[in-house]
Amino acid sequence: MFVFAQQSSLANQFMAELRNVSLQQDRLRFRRNLERLGELMAYEISKKLTYQNVSVQTPLGIANTQVLRQQPVLATILRAGLPFHQGFANYFDQAENAFAGAYRGYVPDGNDEFEIAMDYIVSPDLSGKVLILCDPMLATGRSLEKVYHALLRYGIPAQTHIAAIIASPEGVRYVQQRLPQCHLWLGAIDDHLNEHFYIVPGLGDSGDLAFGAKV
Repeated sequence: MFVFAQQSSLANQFMAELRNVSLQQDRLRFRRNLERLGELMAYEISKKLTYQNVSVQTPLGIANTQVLRQQPVLATILRAGLPFHQGFANYFDQAENAFAGAYRGYVPDGNDEFEIAMDYIVSPDLSGKVLILCDPMLATGRSLEKVYHALLRYGIPAQTHIAAIIASPEGVRYVQQRLPQCHLWLGAIDDHLNEHFYIVPGLGDSGDLAFGAKV
């Protein structure tokens, strides 16, 4: 598990702006900070991937360097994950992409009890590939687990990385227990989940802040 907040970097600046209730009023800035954190995480994850040696013709000769042996598949959960996912796509610009529509389906009179509803998923073949599954908020971990298992119908990845910006300790434990084969990349681990299963101090509803309130 890699946690950006455990070391000093620009990632902490971007996360501070995401959390700031005044700066959150600027949706463009909010989305851009999600995107920038996606870019930083993509760079860190890239260090763990496999490379091959190639020779490149320059105007003055031959340069020997390394390039990715295989592009990853980038997956995200609609809608909050879109700006974060874009950051990964900016760096892994030849990657294939997968998308899932998953959300909390609340049980009537269930005292905030909910089930994860999923009504849309599309993916390329994942067999033997590197899968990067990104979602800005890792709260309970249940949506990530459901989407991951749904993606397996498209093939078994050789390696899976899960990336989130803000996580709860409860969500981290859940993912580590249920998906021990996955590598976790986190911006910060916050204090706890409240009675409504939102991360505290967190940053609020990232989907609403990025795209506007839903009805």
